[in-house]
Amino acid sequence: MNHYQMGEIESRFAEIIWANEPISSTELAKISAREFEWKKSTTYTVLKRLCEKGIFKNEKGCVTSLVSREELYAVNSERFVEENFKGSLPAFLAAFSSRKRLSESEIQELRKLIEEHENE
Repeated sequence: MNHYQMGEIESRFAEIIWANEPISSTELAKISAREFEWKKSTTYTVLKRLCEKGIFKNEKGCVTSLVSREELYAVNSERFVEENFKGSLPAFLAAFSSRKRLSESEIQELRKLIEEHENE
């Protein structure tokens, strides 16, 4: 699986594309001008960078994703756990919950995920 990395502004820009795709590059430039106060050339530069990373494609002025938001976050999460916790999800959860108490709804969501994976 590819490793996709975006900076904060690229992530915010990507969210606009995912929320509106398929979107024309012209419309994307208009939204970017409103949201980020970007010139058209800035929009096209950032879009080109994300296309080169293999996350989006701009074909005949129509921008669509090659990688879904969910897939990108899953890949980056897996990489983070692998690099920082030697691939151990329990170690990650232990570190995460040592400073932030899990809510009852978060605990229930985790139990549900575990049960779903046990039944696979």
